[in-house]
Amino acid sequence: MELQYGLRDLRRNKGVNLALATVLVLSAFLMATGAMVMERVVGSVDRLFEQAQPPHFLQMHVGDYDVEALGAFAEQRPEVRSWLIEDMIGFDSSSLAWERPSTGSSGDLSASLVDNLFVAQNEDFDFLIDQSGAIAQPARGEVYAPVAYREQFALEVGDELQVRTSSGVVGLAVRGFVRDAQMASSLSSATRFLVSEADLTALGDAGGGAPEIIVEYRLDDPSLAGDLRRAYEADDALPANGQAVTYDQIRIINAVSDGLVAVALVLGSLVLIAIALLNVRFVIRGTLEDEIRAIAVMKAIGLPDRTIRRLHLARYGVMTAVACVVGGLMAVPAAGALTRDAAVSYAAAPLRWSSVVVPLLALLVVLVVVLAICSRVLSRVRRIEVVGALVHGSTLDEGQTARRARRRTRRLRTSVFRADRGGDLNRRLALVDLRADLRQWLLLPAVFGLAAALMAIPANLLSTLTDPAFVTYMGAPQADVRADLQLTDDVDELRDDVVAAMEDDARVTGVRILAEVVHQARGDEGWESLRVQVGAGAGDGISYLEGRSPSRGEIALSVLNADAYGVGVGDDLVLQEAGHGRSVPVSGVYQDVTSGGRTAKMEGAAQDGASGYVVYADTVDDVDPVGVADDYGAQFPAAAVVPMQAYVTQTLSYVTDAFSTAALLAAVSGVGVAGLTCTLFLQLRMSRERTRTGVLSALGFSGEELAWQVRFKTLLAVTTGTAAGLVLAATLGELLVGVAISVAALGITSISFTSNPWVVHVAYPLLLVAAGLLGAVVVSDRLRRVDAAGWLRS
Repeated sequence: MELQYGLRDLRRNKGVNLALATVLVLSAFLMATGAMVMERVVGSVDRLFEQAQPPHFLQMHVGDYDVEALGAFAEQRPEVRSWLIEDMIGFDSSSLAWERPSTGSSGDLSASLVDNLFVAQNEDFDFLIDQSGAIAQPARGEVYAPVAYREQFALEVGDELQVRTSSGVVGLAVRGFVRDAQMASSLSSATRFLVSEADLTALGDAGGGAPEIIVEYRLDDPSLAGDLRRAYEADDALPANGQAVTYDQIRIINAVSDGLVAVALVLGSLVLIAIALLNVRFVIRGTLEDEIRAIAVMKAIGLPDRTIRRLHLARYGVMTAVACVVGGLMAVPAAGALTRDAAVSYAAAPLRWSSVVVPLLALLVVLVVVLAICSRVLSRVRRIEVVGALVHGSTLDEGQTARRARRRTRRLRTSVFRADRGGDLNRRLALVDLRADLRQWLLLPAVFGLAAALMAIPANLLSTLTDPAFVTYMGAPQADVRADLQLTDDVDELRDDVVAAMEDDARVTGVRILAEVVHQARGDEGWESLRVQVGAGAGDGISYLEGRSPSRGEIALSVLNADAYGVGVGDDLVLQEAGHGRSVPVSGVYQDVTSGGRTAKMEGAAQDGASGYVVYADTVDDVDPVGVADDYGAQFPAAAVVPMQAYVTQTLSYVTDAFSTAALLAAVSGVGVAGLTCTLFLQLRMSRERTRTGVLSALGFSGEELAWQVRFKTLLAVTTGTAAGLVLAATLGELLVGVAISVAALGITSISFTSNPWVVHVAYPLLLVAAGLLGAVVVSDRLRRVDAAGWLRS
């Protein structure tokens, strides 16, 4: 009986129920899609990690090192299962080109801004995996290129990769493409090419490349990687002239781009669920008012309140269950499309129990929440009085009915028909109707506010990530050109040559030099390596969460370093100098997503003997930084010279590409749901106000005037809600995004949105207002043909 009763009502109110069902379907779709994307991305990363077996701790190093010291250290650490030294030869992107013998086409890889490291396959762990999931084994004269380069440069199997060395060009046939568990993300500063042992030796002997190593460790218990890192960095005999990375950092960097999309989809789904719940609440209350006399009869003949509530709950249970099924089915291809890049870059995620359970749990959350709210709203059945419902046709008791009637009469008398009030009567009548039924009309501002926030937050975050000023979140000042000087034997001489050329160049101004220096800092477990950028104005031009840039004798720390050492602004950090500890005051704490988020800045001269240098420069007016960077890249092949905006764009390419999809989905969902909700609301309002409309028509109001009143009220409600939603997105949205990013431990804990005003403050509001007005026009169009007698009889 409950099911038949519910289905009959669903068929009777097709338009209203279809709009409500669409909102529920979109909510279930986004929730299931977000859950599936999370599960698929984690599955892809896990699958690649199972195949590649990346290290639990690694230390990159440029320069000489003591193999015996490394062996002795590994022997002393019982948690170390195995370890290795991976030899690498680094080449600048401008030294790499390709040619396609089948067509004669060619190109180069100079657009890539990361370090290109040629390696041979490891024997024990940290394998480079081919597209079939096997450990790649190139023959002599063959190379496996990174998967990312196949996507970026359209490389194909059979192309010839040409490496320019000091002895000439070395040609290698592209045998395939490899997935790299260590360096798959664009947030990684390097990528690896796989060649045979013989070709690696030949590239090293040919010259022109920079030798480098990675010391890697696999542990019995990965949770001990932090302890191993501290012990390693406390041993002065071990090579540490490079970045140190742990297993957890590798996982986070690999999963962050697609993972953030999943988070955005889930947050968007929560917003849509909130909208759906507002709609459900409004529809149920309207249904109770429409069927009040039938409910009163049921109560009069002795049906329990619980039974009456179940009769009405059945229809929404059926609707929500169907919406979850449809939304879940729609999520399957959507999640596949959104995780395609993850499957290509990492691995095809295996089907496992979580592949089914996770989206089902997400859909169950939607079902339970909606039914819980429905049940709560239907609890009003207990408060319905039989006599009042049969006599007055209202869910209110006699006292509430009388008070509401007096209040409406007073507002009507004071707001509409006073002779001393000028202006348009239609406008005043519309305003007083809004005032009298404010609680019901609040649905539209609430829904349009949530929709505006749903659309604006992803768009604002995308604009922030692509803004040139975002470089200040990467521990770097705003500049036009950046030169990284690391992969070379005589880096001090290269620094002098680059700086001298820039200072003599009329196109360039504001040259700044920062030296990469490794200090020893005292942590909880003893002395640890701390990479510090030292130079004049080293901490200038970046955003500080606390404090300021360092003066001489002070240090500024990234967020993750400040947390790791347990210090803040005004505290002292102990650095080792000449075998003794020296206290250095912390002047400021800043945000940084580069180098694993573990960086520091000190004021001083860029001394000789550093492991590397970074040179920043600005260009004078009307000079293109791209052209300047290209010129210096050609003049100094050993230096990685890039326009700063290209550096930011390429570093964050995985994240921005992923968020472009999320922003598009949010925009489409926001406009669609807002328009549907507006149509649903107006349909129910007009159905409930047939008698009022008939009275106004009988008093002489034309159909055009009645339609204008509906459209005016709708415009006022949706405009107010949209404006409030944009304010909410610009304030609370920043806080929510900052919390979400800080949980990922990327080195950012707070973010200030840089919005695109034409999109967020012009295009989106116009789309939302247009969607609301379109719904008002469609619904109110029948008022133009109003029949007073027919509406009064109804």
